[in-house]
Amino acid sequence: MTPRQKFDAAMQQLPLVAILRGLTPDEAPAVGAAIVAAGFRLIEVPLNSPEPYRSIALLRRRFPEALVGAGTVLDVQQVRLVHAAGGELIVSPNFNAEVVAASARIGLVGLPGVMTPTEAFGALAAGATGLKLFPAELASPAVVKALLAVLPKGTPLMPVGGITPANMAGWIDAGAAGFGIGSALYKPGKSAQEVGVAAEDFVAAFRGAGRAARASS
Repeated sequence: MTPRQKFDAAMQQLPLVAILRGLTPDEAPAVGAAIVAAGFRLIEVPLNSPEPYRSIALLRRRFPEALVGAGTVLDVQQVRLVHAAGGELIVSPNFNAEVVAASARIGLVGLPGVMTPTEAFGALAAGATGLKLFPAELASPAVVKALLAVLPKGTPLMPVGGITPANMAGWIDAGAAGFGIGSALYKPGKSAQEVGVAAEDFVAAFRGAGRAARASS
């Protein structure tokens, strides 16, 4: 499958990005196994983690069914290094047109961070696959609803920042396509078993909120 095909499949099945900030290569196989077993197929290793390219390469080889890549990607050279490590996903906290365009040129899935309509339309014009609403703590479900009212139909908009199993429902009701999940899922010092339990909680909450949203529509 191409990176885009993996992304589209994950967005249909379970559109949750596991953000593994601080992950070490030694932890990667066990933590990866825990979240993949729970159903996650979108895995991000932020580049401010220890030896991130090594962790990306390990996860990519171990879990070929998952879309594995990097977060906190800030420049084109980092895009190249992620690609060289086998990464297929480029996530940024900001919108940088050069980063988005470089990702698109080599067939990687790009999810730049945006907050405003100007950033959102600029990112899509540059070739973004979807949009990361970041930091979601500065936004609200109403912001998602307003953005989706003007963005091209079907644009994946994924809030990131402060997402927990308890607050997903309001974002889903507003039209959020999925979420990036960070410290509530994984943080340094958390065991793979604990990560697996948290992953299962997120999966159950997302699917329950999705069923409730469909029933009320």
